[in-house]
Amino acid sequence: DENDEDDKKEKDKKTEKKSKKIKEEKKSKKDNKDENDEEQEYLPRFNPERDIKIEDALKIKKDAKVGDIIETKLDEHNDYGRVAAQTAKQVIIQRIREAEKEAMYNEYKEKEGEVLSGTVQRMEGKNVFVDLGKATGVLFPSEQINGENYRIGQRIKVYLEKIEVDTRGPGIVLSRVHPEMVKRIFELEVPEIFTGTVKIKAIAREAGARTKIAVIATEEGLDPIGSCVGQKGTRVQAVIDELGGEKIDIIEWSEDPKKFISAALSPAKILQISIDEKEDNKKAVAVVDEDQLSLAIGQKGQNVRLAAKLTDYKIDIISADKMSSKEDKKEEDNKEDADKKTKKKEKKDVDDNE
Repeated sequence: DENDEDDKKEKDKKTEKKSKKIKEEKKSKKDNKDENDEEQEYLPRFNPERDIKIEDALKIKKDAKVGDIIETKLDEHNDYGRVAAQTAKQVIIQRIREAEKEAMYNEYKEKEGEVLSGTVQRMEGKNVFVDLGKATGVLFPSEQINGENYRIGQRIKVYLEKIEVDTRGPGIVLSRVHPEMVKRIFELEVPEIFTGTVKIKAIAREAGARTKIAVIATEEGLDPIGSCVGQKGTRVQAVIDELGGEKIDIIEWSEDPKKFISAALSPAKILQISIDEKEDNKKAVAVVDEDQLSLAIGQKGQNVRLAAKLTDYKIDIISADKMSSKEDKKEEDNKEDADKKTKKKEKKDVDDNE
């Protein structure tokens, strides 16, 4: 038994020594690795404005190595006075400002026709200045939606209409009423429009009140109106909210003018469309029931006005009753003309016989 205990103790000692040795080896490896990491120098990425290649450095200093700092003596000009130094400083600052203005102009020139997010920075009179990040744009009263109020710090989406160059730098003209703004917001909200499977063919807008857009699908089996409206109207509602509650009518574009005009006058139900196409003046007459007349015309003629803008036709709305009375009158006039012609002919025949 004693021998067994001694053997056990001896085994434990050997195991302990072995584990101690392994730990010491691991520690030694770790220390060596840390020393190597300290010795190894990590050089920054090559910068042509601050660094030169080893081949060029050897021409200046024969024993130059990678990582060395090479100093070169600048030319001294003792004839420069205080005024000359001040002038040089002003010229340098001016050139830097000009370069900054040009860089800003080029950056925002590429973004013309896009919708940007900005923060209302300040208001001077009726002009609203919007901080776009690197620059500030101005929202003139004519480019603001009627009845829309702005507050400092408010985040809004704006349409970059144009960039104007003046002495104070690039003037960025923004808009909230441009029809293209609706198109750009739909591109952000509707993936099908962004990818091109659904296209917006025409837009007619009266900012703050109502917008009509005509859409078409480029793929078979795709519902363009459903894609724009979204599930439970979520997509179109997001656009409406962004435009401050502006109503949006989405219709399907058609190559057939009669079908297109009929859809453009929705929600009114159209009975008949007659078109008079001429080179200079395209006219259309829409016939509706008496109870649909006010709906087709819209409040202050808004519905028919937007439909005319959308379809590029001059549209007249008349009721079915008026149309039938016109037709009756026309028939009577034609009958009267026919009777007159018959009487003239009979009179002429009598004169000839005499």
